[in-house]
Amino acid sequence: MSPDSAQSELPRRMEATLSALLRTLSSSDYQAHKLLQQTQLPRWSRHSLFFFLGYIAKAEGRVSEQDIRFAEQLIQALKLSRQQRARAINSFQRGKNATTLPPTAGLTLMLSHRLWCAPALKVAICLCHAAQLKGRPVRPRRYRCEDAIDQTGLPFSVTEAIFRTYAARGWGHSGKVPAQPRNLTQAYTLLGVSRQDPLSAIKRAYQKKRSRCHPDKLAHQQLSATEEAEAKEYLLRYQQAWEMIKRYH
Repeated sequence: MSPDSAQSELPRRMEATLSALLRTLSSSDYQAHKLLQQTQLPRWSRHSLFFFLGYIAKAEGRVSEQDIRFAEQLIQALKLSRQQRARAINSFQRGKNATTLPPTAGLTLMLSHRLWCAPALKVAICLCHAAQLKGRPVRPRRYRCEDAIDQTGLPFSVTEAIFRTYAARGWGHSGKVPAQPRNLTQAYTLLGVSRQDPLSAIKRAYQKKRSRCHPDKLAHQQLSATEEAEAKEYLLRYQQAWEMIKRYH
């Protein structure tokens, strides 16, 4: 099921809101904290967000630095005061210490989403982002994420649509691997830059694309043999584009 087909099963208003949020997420380079910077989140929904984040973070028995960093990014994106920050951290700690989800964990989001679904959908995007901080979600993180979103009362197809959006963008590459760049125009296009960009900006774009398909980054993502081969092909193409542009400069 594609994200589009998953969304087609949703109520019309929810489908439209989710589509708009996923477009904003795409324009924010698939960074959930940037999405919240642009759209914000009501105060009454923040406890559920940080509680669920703590619950997902402890899925594999240990909270990683990536989980803590992501929570900090959300705190900064929401521009929380010192007191609000303390409450958010407390909610995260309570979620981390929970072995099961209490029935009331997402109650406010469940009660509100039928009239105003945007807060629950933003929380769902943040939770899916947290589940795939290390790449393709391992089962414990994905299951805890799915359980948390279920507590908000959102349909399961919402979770599927969000995960598939991240999968298409961040867990490797889908579709045909591009051919070796034969000229500068193709090289610039492959790296998503233009001739007017300084070499330093082009190098950053290259490094960012390379990191997504580097073997060290993908080692823990449980990719299939086909996906691994595809990632290596992408890595080679990015290197070829960068070498061509570097020689020109």
